[in-house]
Amino acid sequence: MMKMKTTFSEIRKQLFFLAVILAGSALQAQVVYTPESFKSINSVYDEQNPVISPDGQMMFLTIRNHPNNVDSRRDPGDIWISTWNGTSWSTPVHGGNLINDRAYNTVAGVSPDGSWILLLHHYDPSGQARTQGISISRKNGNGWSRPENIFITYFQNRSSIISGALSDDGNTLIYSAETYGTYGVDDLYVTFRQEDGRWSEPRNLGSTINTQFQEISPSLSADGSTLYFSTNGRRGYGSFDIYSSTRLDDTFIRWTEPENLGTEINTEGRDLYYRVYERLGVTLYTSTVNSDGYGDVKVKVRTHEVIPLPAAPVIVPPQPVVVPEPAPFIAPGTIRIYGKAIHARTGETISTSIRFTDPKGTERINSEAQGYTVTLQAGQLYTVDVEATGFVSKFDKLDLTDVEINQLELNFTLQPIEIGTTVNLNSVLFKQSSPELLPESYAELDLVVAFMKANPSVEIELAGHTDNRGSFRQLMELSQKRVNRVKDYLVSKGIDKKRIMGRGYGGSKPIASNDTEEQRMLNRRVEFIIRKN
Repeated sequence: MMKMKTTFSEIRKQLFFLAVILAGSALQAQVVYTPESFKSINSVYDEQNPVISPDGQMMFLTIRNHPNNVDSRRDPGDIWISTWNGTSWSTPVHGGNLINDRAYNTVAGVSPDGSWILLLHHYDPSGQARTQGISISRKNGNGWSRPENIFITYFQNRSSIISGALSDDGNTLIYSAETYGTYGVDDLYVTFRQEDGRWSEPRNLGSTINTQFQEISPSLSADGSTLYFSTNGRRGYGSFDIYSSTRLDDTFIRWTEPENLGTEINTEGRDLYYRVYERLGVTLYTSTVNSDGYGDVKVKVRTHEVIPLPAAPVIVPPQPVVVPEPAPFIAPGTIRIYGKAIHARTGETISTSIRFTDPKGTERINSEAQGYTVTLQAGQLYTVDVEATGFVSKFDKLDLTDVEINQLELNFTLQPIEIGTTVNLNSVLFKQSSPELLPESYAELDLVVAFMKANPSVEIELAGHTDNRGSFRQLMELSQKRVNRVKDYLVSKGIDKKRIMGRGYGGSKPIASNDTEEQRMLNRRVEFIIRKN
């Protein structure tokens, strides 16, 4: 049910956003973009994630493998800046070594008044970026200041590159990350800037948006009601297509079914970083089709009618005093783990039994409807088993050997036992170019055995996948051998072979690109699909 009551916080955000729109109305009349005015942006290099400031006078973009990046051509991406001269955009210049380093650097958005930019990294004292938080760099007379780290509770990203966008009012951040509790690889999350300046705990946007594949490069419409994002997890025209979805309430979990933007935008290539600037009358996105750059990505522009601006007085109510709740005590050398178990299809919280196991033993807890909390020793590698009646058991690994936080939100998304449910066996791994199982595979396979014994009417189909290296015939044969190896193991543990079908798909159904070894490893996988319940 949609929330009908408007809160004080929502009114305050709406009034603030209206003030920003009115403040920018005078500037809007001075900015007239055409497709030709963006020609200087593209080069023989890889342009990504173009972000225009609210006044329309400055553009930030990430350029990959440029010889003038901090790490030269090996650099995965530095921030470059272009300025508007009244008729066109200038050739981008490097943003400097304070906001750039040897890691991937990118801008999520610009504050409504243009005084700071939000960066999708944490920077350590030496200026090195890490994909474990966000930072703010402030405008000064010499350009942009050294980034200030912003801590978001339980923020974590296992993906090598992060993407995201700040809302026009500066209070909502939608970003992509691979973390504990994702549906597959990269999922979309949301965090909110609160009245005391802190950012809320990240929230997964839910199974309507996120798939077992990659959802990346999100953005929001000016009013925050429409989400744009790219994914390779839906049937589209190319490897990554751009979709839109409408938010149904203020939870940011309930969305309409995503719609493909169609052939006017999407191509047989990769289409990413779609942002609509209503006040400036322009839409930017990137595409690998007809690209000038060897890195495949090129900035395109599509002009559209400028939305009329409202004219109304702005009344800003007094800001209430917020007293933050005291943080829970956490003993040195320990990490507080907390979270919920979530129904993959409905997003509802469910009750489960959870086991955290390390070489010293097992910690068993129950996750009730309100969630769970457990304190674990730092410096350990845990296996995690999650079981719930009516759901497929889940197996995961929790690496606490080298972490900088003392609290971590760990949510588990469980698939219901229904026909058509697909479960990715993330920890079932093989030697490269071989059907031989790696030893760490058996713990998750034993969980599948237990699941099938507890549900004797269930029949499954195993699906084997490889990366794209090798001939089509060889990959099909290898994936079939891997399926057969998994089936043989399940049968050896007492599962009737009549309950298990199997098919190899080779490299025809990737869940990630095959550009790096880490991504190829994700594609070398086994799944099972429930065919009979």
